Amino acid sequence: MEVERPLDALNQSRGKRVLVELKNKRQVIGTLKAFDIHINLVLDDAEERKDGEVARKLGNVFIRGDMIVIVSPA
Repeated sequence: MEVERPLDALNQSRGKRVLVELKNKRQVIGTLKAFDIHINLVLDDAEERKDGEVARKLGNVFIRGDMIVIVSPA
């Protein structure tokens, strides 16, 4: 499947593990469940990472789009 728009890439990642880097330097990894045009994300089975190690398990989380720096495959 070809990616023509930025939201196409997110749509292809739905149901897959993604790494989300936040403005406050935190990293969250989880399964992308949903997103909207503001890049607000809902992740399931999410965990916060520090220095590549799991810092804590978060479960189901909502991440506000204006806090996100990058979203990439995990």
